[in-house]
Amino acid sequence: MTSPEKRQSVSLRKELSLLELTVIGLVGAVGTGILFSAPEMMVESGPASILSWVLGGIFYLIISLTYMEMGTLYPEAGGPARYAYYTHGPLTNLLNAWASMVWYLFIPPIEAIAVAYGINYFTQNLIMPKSDIPTLLGAAVAAALILLMVPFNYFGVKVFGVSTTGIGIVKLILYLIIPVGLMIAVFLPQNISSLPGGFMPYGAAAMFTAIPLAMFAFGGTRVIPDYAEEMRNPQRDLPLAVLFVVIGQTLIYVLFAVAYVVSVNWSVFGVKPGDWTDLKPIASAYNPVIFMAGKYGINYLLAIATVVGTLGPFVVGYIYLGAGSRVLFSMYRSKYVGAKVGEVHERYAVPYWALIIFGLAGLVLALLSPIPSVYYMMDDAVVAGYLSFAVIPVSLVVSRRQGLSGIYKVPAPAVIGALAFIFATWIIYWSGWPSTPYGVLLVFAASIIFGVIYRVKEGFKNALWYIVYMLVMVLMTYIGQTAGGPMPILEFPWDMVVVTILAIIFYIWGIYSGLPKPYETPSVKS
Repeated sequence: MTSPEKRQSVSLRKELSLLELTVIGLVGAVGTGILFSAPEMMVESGPASILSWVLGGIFYLIISLTYMEMGTLYPEAGGPARYAYYTHGPLTNLLNAWASMVWYLFIPPIEAIAVAYGINYFTQNLIMPKSDIPTLLGAAVAAALILLMVPFNYFGVKVFGVSTTGIGIVKLILYLIIPVGLMIAVFLPQNISSLPGGFMPYGAAAMFTAIPLAMFAFGGTRVIPDYAEEMRNPQRDLPLAVLFVVIGQTLIYVLFAVAYVVSVNWSVFGVKPGDWTDLKPIASAYNPVIFMAGKYGINYLLAIATVVGTLGPFVVGYIYLGAGSRVLFSMYRSKYVGAKVGEVHERYAVPYWALIIFGLAGLVLALLSPIPSVYYMMDDAVVAGYLSFAVIPVSLVVSRRQGLSGIYKVPAPAVIGALAFIFATWIIYWSGWPSTPYGVLLVFAASIIFGVIYRVKEGFKNALWYIVYMLVMVLMTYIGQTAGGPMPILEFPWDMVVVTILAIIFYIWGIYSGLPKPYETPSVKS
């Protein structure tokens, strides 16, 4: 039997190509978000939801520029959960790592439940009709799907890359048939601007509050630097893959948004033209694409939508399961979890205990999903991912102050970093009440528990800005109108002005809280 010491000395293999990385990022992005978010955004903001997707793409591109440089500077497995370790020390990074981990933990069960939603269109027994919460059988199906996701990641990153590329290309083709098919069946371009209320029927505030739904769908780029250590040429391929994915997914999302808007046949749904909020049955359907295809009697599209509604979220789930295991593996390197998590399979060269632990956690969450508080917390916990994003622009500028940079260098890093931090802060704020406080609560709870167990206490002064930042964001969602807080003292647009000013203050504080030199020698050479 191989000793733990030997297993921990086994290196991850550099197997992933640029094509595989790009497909992994795109396929990881195009899933539940576009199937469910786009119609919900249309209901909330009307045709302006198209602009919400465009703005979301711009925001995410700016944020992703920081990943390009940091990913080439520190090309490590689960890298984004480690950058703050070098720039701000253990305590800041503990909080940041758990922000990433909370996000990753909840996505596989969310995607598994999304598959159950699609199946439920035919079985009618996996989702409770009035509450939209999974039944016990629905939870069992979701848990079984989590188990099926594990083998795609277990047998080595090469198998993962090849299988995901093949399945992913088929998935993307099927996805693209959906908006094209809808527009062939129903094409009413007057829906964009010629109906009562025009292009922006509910105002700019509605358009902005719809953006967080879009940002959930843009997360695919985040998985690319998680696989940096397993790329054949991370210095060249990582920046290109990030760029290709952001542009590609934005184009796909805008296409879907346009298709939903121009494919609304008002008479079929018994709704007065221009009353977008009355289209709630589309957004609340178990699978909006399947629902619309069924309403229009498009049999071929119904069949494709059924495959898309099950295959799409499943693939996203197993990609995030693999990427999340890399984040957990990175936490072993930071000494936030036990040594077992750091074991790498001698034959398949994957962090297999991290994968198994991550899969079991997702299975438990899926089984608990019939409990309403757990089910609703799944969506709320996604905001934790954007709490983790906010640190990356700060780490970028601190790294430059330390005299370090990646092969790819962000132009005007202080400016790009400021914009990225502001955009990330907006997204956290727009995620609203109670999503932001739930996300912060989960991050704090996990960080305190594991911080005590593994005695993480160094760097409190460097972490103070991040702690106060999260607490202030909770306060802002409580008192801000756009965030839908219970005490909307600050009305739009003044709430956005205050949030932006606060973002600039915390950005500067975060930079000046950085270390003069890296806390530790990098685990992997750039």
